Amino acid sequence: MTEMVHGAIPARASEPVLPRWWRTIDKWSLTSIFVLFGIGLLLALAASVPLATRNGLPPFYYVERQMFFGGMAMVAMVTMSMMSPDMIRRLGVLGFLASFVALILLPMFGTDFGKGAIRWFSLGFASFQPSEFLKPGFIIVTAWLMAAGQEVNGPPGKRISFAMLTVISGFLAMQPDFGQTALILFGWSVIYFVAGAPMVLIGSFMAAVVFAGTLFYESSEHFARRIDGFMNPDLDPRTQLGYATNAIVEGGFFGVGVGEGQVKWSLPDAHTDFIIAVAAEEYGLILVLCIIALYATIVVRSLFRLMRERDPFIRLAGTGLACIFGVQAMINMGVAVRLLPAKGMTLPFVSYGGSSVIAAGITVGMLLALTRSRPQGEMSDILFKRGR
Repeated sequence: MTEMVHGAIPARASEPVLPRWWRTIDKWSLTSIFVLFGIGLLLALAASVPLATRNGLPPFYYVERQMFFGGMAMVAMVTMSMMSPDMIRRLGVLGFLASFVALILLPMFGTDFGKGAIRWFSLGFASFQPSEFLKPGFIIVTAWLMAAGQEVNGPPGKRISFAMLTVISGFLAMQPDFGQTALILFGWSVIYFVAGAPMVLIGSFMAAVVFAGTLFYESSEHFARRIDGFMNPDLDPRTQLGYATNAIVEGGFFGVGVGEGQVKWSLPDAHTDFIIAVAAEEYGLILVLCIIALYATIVVRSLFRLMRERDPFIRLAGTGLACIFGVQAMINMGVAVRLLPAKGMTLPFVSYGGSSVIAAGITVGMLLALTRSRPQGEMSDILFKRGR
């Protein structure tokens, strides 16, 4: 009946899976993701070699691992993008439950790898960070609850999701991992806003976040040290931020040349948290602007496609996934240029990482699946018919 009233995209009976996937996928976003991964491999060739040398490993050890984990991420992304929204919801719920259990067990069985925050499980050949996989699952579950809450006699989805948010934020703050906590809070806030939150409640929530930040500043030395370092007008050139800032300045518009950068020899996290500094020093502002444009393409095109979506769950989940993906990239680059306090957050598909790159593949795979063209009328069709 819905298709009779609002019209539909003609369904092609017995169309094979791959042609249907290619016809309905957002090809601009898909291409941008592959280009970002290619840029990440290019930068890994420069940034990870010094680290391998310091650790007594083969020169391209981390590059090979990046190709391996990145290949897994690409496979996961393409596989997820072929799934239906119902399957995405089911897998998102299962992934959330598994990641949440892992997060609970982290204080007992996790490790900090000498970084002062217990965020990982050591698997010997690799490490596993539950919070990376918790993000997309939490977004899916939150969108499902809030969409169900809009139905007649539906559950109190907003209250349930807020209770989940509170518990998860508490576990993340215990690690401590305030960067992932901020992303979880942001993702929930975006979904809550799109679902129709009253402005009074949004203001109250923002005030509560400010209060919690003040409390953490007073009680957490780790948190206070990062905020104090950010607020201090005198930047120590021997710190990671100092090296990164100098590298970005030295790079200028065109960069100092491929392989000529020096920051990768000074920064222990040049291949992860500060990969954008390596890009800016060796390739200049041009490559940095290209990277920003690629992230913007993925986020903006996804949001525009979701604006035409009538299904509340798809609209809420897709918006949340697109926003946390874009904001994570923004936070990483903002830290490197000292616009934000240090967060210890990777640049999706560009930074070296196992859990982070695979989780990014799952996130954008879900996003691509939710933004595929489906047989339905557009939101503008409904508004036009109601106005007549």
